Amino acid sequence: MHKYTIEIFYSEEDEGYIAVVPELPGCSAFGETEEEALKEVKVAIELWIEAAKKEGREIPKPKGKELLKAVMEVKGEV
Repeated sequence: MHKYTIEIFYSEEDEGYIAVVPELPGCSAFGETEEEALKEVKVAIELWIEAAKKEGREIPKPKGKELLKAVMEVKGEV
């Protein structure tokens, strides 16, 4: 299992939830519920990595806590 940061938000335009993986450009998924979006984006992560391997692209390492710390510093909370 990969430990990438996942952001989930509600989209009025799409009338559902969008899940994105900031560390994997273009990796996102849709769901009618937050849970469904999360489930779908986990599949999208696997497919993104599989495609990157086949194409010989570099696969970013999960940043996890470093990414969270950077976000908190921008917000002035650290």
